[in-house]
Amino acid sequence: MTEHYYSRKPGTESNPVKWQSELKGNSFRFKTDSGVFSKKEVDFGSRLLIDTFDLKNETGLILDVGCGYGPIGLSLAKAYPDATVHMVDVNERAIMLAEDNAAENKIENVEIYESDRLTGVEEKEFNAILTNPPIRAGKKVVHDIFEQSFLHLAEGGELWVVIQKKQGAPSAMEKMKELFGQVDIAAKSKGYFILKSVKC
Repeated sequence: MTEHYYSRKPGTESNPVKWQSELKGNSFRFKTDSGVFSKKEVDFGSRLLIDTFDLKNETGLILDVGCGYGPIGLSLAKAYPDATVHMVDVNERAIMLAEDNAAENKIENVEIYESDRLTGVEEKEFNAILTNPPIRAGKKVVHDIFEQSFLHLAEGGELWVVIQKKQGAPSAMEKMKELFGQVDIAAKSKGYFILKSVKC
């Protein structure tokens, strides 16, 4: 596999940077680095997903698949302090950054660990799973995340996905409808779609 943020051990030389961002009404200080997705700012798609997402059960379990340095998972953990947020990524550097950022922002209701897709996730009763999937890893990887998410959701649990129309939103909607029986467009802006399916 060519070198990119989906690689387990990024070969790019480490060059960490720090910056601040506001997400879901809270201020965060993030440390990021080369070899992780969207190093210099929280990307538009992740922001749209964070802003659109709403957790019905605020004491529930949330999973952030492909967490990177942690903007989605950490912003939700801060917004829903009674929930527990699992954050996983295949990228070792991303996992270390997510752990550092959880500590930096004093967020403790998270569990951060390495997992290729959901293969390292044991919990099977998530109330919500969110992903900004690694499009560059290919359609099979993205669809694997959808399939495995279905198996790890509780009844009534929701899968939330952000994806650009030009990067596969139509096929993602088709796959989610095949798995869940339905898919809704929860939001769309600047070519990005927030898709949601419920496990019935």
